[in-house]
Amino acid sequence: MSSSLPPLPDTVAARTAYEICSRFSTPNLVGHSVRSYLWAAAYAAERGLVFDAELLHTAAMVHDLGISATFEAVTTPFEVVGAEIGFVLGRGLGWPADRSERVVEICVRHMRDDVAADVDVESHLLQVGTSADVSGVGAQDFPAPFRAALFAAYPRTGFPAEFVAAFEREAARKPECAAARLLASEWPQRMANNPLPG
Repeated sequence: MSSSLPPLPDTVAARTAYEICSRFSTPNLVGHSVRSYLWAAAYAAERGLVFDAELLHTAAMVHDLGISATFEAVTTPFEVVGAEIGFVLGRGLGWPADRSERVVEICVRHMRDDVAADVDVESHLLQVGTSADVSGVGAQDFPAPFRAALFAAYPRTGFPAEFVAAFEREAARKPECAAARLLASEWPQRMANNPLPG
């Protein structure tokens, strides 16, 4: 696996998704969104997985917008909110409905049961990227120089505490949501034991 960071897609959709993420998310959540894509892209490159970089990047940029102060919803789970923002973004950029719907699938599935790469490669990769960044799952399989470059470019400092607090707010409002189920599992301990800087 290369120690250098994969390139970020340079398309109108990718730049717009990053702009929206940056406008409505905190710096910690922007960093998490970018790192999630980079973990995923590096993982795919190592395993020869072919994926749609623009689509995955767009989903990564919007997947947590539902826990932003602007878009926190009373009853709709945060991953669904982010997914629907991604749908609106895609349609606004002229994407066909089925491509925009793929952003919805990827964002929603990343908080559901594991998706195999041969079933939905972009959803699989977003699960890999977010799991590595949030809980450190599989992070030890990436070379130390890659991790050093990743955290130098997009520091993780302050992210874990902010993310757990956001999930606690989400769970308090929506006790049946995926975030609430995670908080009731071993996930908080995995967060606490995560060896990544933060």
